Amino acid sequence: MRPYEQRFPWNLDWNLLRTFMVVVEQRGISRAADFLGLKQPTISSALKRLEETTGHQLIIRKPNEFKVTRAGQRLYTECSSIFGAVSQLPSLLDEGGSEMRGHITIVTTSHVISEHFDEVLYRFSEAHPKVSFSLTVAESEEVVSRITQNRASLGLCLLHKIPSGLKATVLCREIFGLFCGPRHRLFDRDSIALSDLEGEPSVSFQTETESGALEPVTLLRLRAKMATNWRGMTSNLLELRRMVMTNIGIGALPLHVVKQDVSAALLRQLPPYDDLPMIDIYLVNNPRRKLSEAEAAFLEAMFTMIREVDIQQRTYV
Repeated sequence: MRPYEQRFPWNLDWNLLRTFMVVVEQRGISRAADFLGLKQPTISSALKRLEETTGHQLIIRKPNEFKVTRAGQRLYTECSSIFGAVSQLPSLLDEGGSEMRGHITIVTTSHVISEHFDEVLYRFSEAHPKVSFSLTVAESEEVVSRITQNRASLGLCLLHKIPSGLKATVLCREIFGLFCGPRHRLFDRDSIALSDLEGEPSVSFQTETESGALEPVTLLRLRAKMATNWRGMTSNLLELRRMVMTNIGIGALPLHVVKQDVSAALLRQLPPYDDLPMIDIYLVNNPRRKLSEAEAAFLEAMFTMIREVDIQQRTYV
């Protein structure tokens, strides 16, 4: 190892790494300053110091342009891993008492409703009252990113392929159908044929792209010969539900999630009613993460439930 490389960890101000990580995640120096409650020149100065310390340009800063360099991307990945490791320290240091302690961080895509997950969560929290939890909602891509970067204990999300280096297990399956709201012309019809949906405008999830996790839902819309261009898009299930109810367009939603809305006459399911797409919700974890006692126990409780409960029982209608 060269002398410069030996001195580097001793000369580096570790706070600069945290600042750099926020700059990348906020996609800009001014937004990072707002996030951290600091002034913009302070952030700019910190970034310049980090670039001088590393000997690499990390971010290209031009008017109306923000771009992370290859060196910056590599450093960001390492910063995230460091942040994930440091964030585990309180839970790791809590071990050794008479009662299990620690913190479990769960990041999930919006509105995952699983009675089996909820039951595990309930039983575990009852058995270990000293363990705390945090649940954060994010897009599926961000869920995978946080698990890959070792910034959460586990994640719940949609996947179109299993990410390299991660473990993904099917938690449950959702069945999607097409729905309209009470302002739609078909809502009060005595009977509705599939042909009645031809050319109708639609709203969709951002993950309804070709080869994406919700591609089967896109095929359902094509089967009904609805308008191919969407009128509204979101990554949040509740906001998609809002757009359906306000008649921006017809949307595909999980049957079990909107069951109460159908009973309350807030939504109506539309044809087709057979051969509906089934979408897997995955439990994702990072095998390389050094688990605290609480994290290991909770993951084992989840895997035990998955082994003991048949997938048919975890397929929600």
